[in-house]
Amino acid sequence: MPRDTLTREQIVRTAVELLDTEGLEGLNMRALGKRLNSAATAVYWHVKNKDDLLTLAGDQVWDEVRLPDLDAVDWRAAATAMAGDLYGMFTRHPWLVQAFATHLFHGVGKARHDDHTLAVYESAGFTGPQADRAAASVFTYVLGNAAPAAATASLTRRIEREGGDPEEVFGAVMKEAVEAASRFPRLKARVDPGAAIPSPSAPPARSDYADAPQDTFAFGLQALLDGLAAQISGAPAAA
Repeated sequence: MPRDTLTREQIVRTAVELLDTEGLEGLNMRALGKRLNSAATAVYWHVKNKDDLLTLAGDQVWDEVRLPDLDAVDWRAAATAMAGDLYGMFTRHPWLVQAFATHLFHGVGKARHDDHTLAVYESAGFTGPQADRAAASVFTYVLGNAAPAAATASLTRRIEREGGDPEEVFGAVMKEAVEAASRFPRLKARVDPGAAIPSPSAPPARSDYADAPQDTFAFGLQALLDGLAAQISGAPAAA
């Protein structure tokens, strides 16, 4: 694609596709130019450098997080919906989770999300720095929950680039993890279905060690929102 027919929107959209497929490690101007059917140098007419491109790509995906109408739903429903959408966005674009460790993301898309998030917690009764802290608490919870999926995606690509079999590697690692876990009573009860559970209140035995229950994200989010609700004067935590 000739330089004068490229647009920044095309470049950023293609960069997101490249990042989704190849991860942070696969983002470079040559690979991007190939996808655009253009010389790599043509991209520099529209973006400053690789970091600038990553910032633009990162900002674009924030538009995937829907902004609930605060006149139609209460603050808790809005907070739950936005956190769920944010988690979904992070797991669709795991490179963004990794990039938070090395880049400061900004732009209209993220600003729109952040502004609406503050509106959610202000509608709950938080003011000033309290709203900032509430929003930040939920954001870091979501980001932390998305981190394992991002790490797995990155490791899978690395193993494949090195010619290995991800399933075989993960299987070997899991075997070692299970062997180590079996030395401790509570973990042993989860990796060995026949082992005695040390306490009547302990959860049922599971053989899928290191796999969190499917409702872990929702459970933790509601517990966090319970805590935030308790911080609002006169507002009891949800049952």
